[in-house]
Amino acid sequence: MSERLQPGDTAPAFTLPDADGKDVSLADYRGRKVIVYFYPAALTPGCTKQACDFTDNLGVLADAGYDVIGISPDKPEKLAKFREKEDLKVTLVGDPSKETLGAYGAFGEKKLYGKTVTGVIRSTVVVDEEGKVERALYNVKATGHVAKIIKDLGI
Repeated sequence: MSERLQPGDTAPAFTLPDADGKDVSLADYRGRKVIVYFYPAALTPGCTKQACDFTDNLGVLADAGYDVIGISPDKPEKLAKFREKEDLKVTLVGDPSKETLGAYGAFGEKKLYGKTVTGVIRSTVVVDEEGKVERALYNVKATGHVAKIIKDLGI
């Protein structure tokens, strides 16, 4: 089980391929606030709802100085299909090794339909301009989560 991040922690660095196979690094966002969200799988109902919610609110978040990166264990090809099918505007990156998911505490044991399984824990980490964790939310709901973040951040 990976350690969960706490406010004030340094956000773990990552460089992962996006839907086009281009590397995206957390370091690229230095000086901007970033909402990094972790989801189990592209093209599934809950993850689609969440990605569409982030896409629909991208303007509001960007105006408040936030960029959004979605991370799943999917390969770039699947992320590209997801982006095209749902017309997503958020940056989607893949972590097939699950190394970054683990570093952020977003991979481990979770309850799924009453059973304990190992997998991606739907999580959101807000990283400030200095690369520090501002908020770390775990076991979040796919629906209504974006509205809650916007409210919690006072946007």
